[in-house]
Amino acid sequence: MKDSYEFEVICKNAIINYVNEHLDKTDGHQHSIDIKNVYVVWMSKTLDHSKALLSTTLPDGKYYECTYNGRRDEMYLDIYVKLENILIPSSEFKRTVEMEEENESND
Repeated sequence: MKDSYEFEVICKNAIINYVNEHLDKTDGHQHSIDIKNVYVVWMSKTLDHSKALLSTTLPDGKYYECTYNGRRDEMYLDIYVKLENILIPSSEFKRTVEMEEENESND
């Protein structure tokens, strides 16, 4: 991998290929995506390795994680779906850790 730009392009193309192969063509919505529909949320490079979180403009709640293993020269694509978005106002933040005490019985 030469640089972060090359990694970004490889990630976006992997996501475009995945999404276009898995889109439901019968739902009456968008039938394919291209580079304009994929964006980087976060990207990092450490030594020979790179990682990026990306998403698309599709309203499917999916995001994608690309991990490049520089030692093996291979990339892994993980796909996640947002299940919920729960608002927790600061007035409800728990600022201490509560632990249950273990019941020490030798039955």
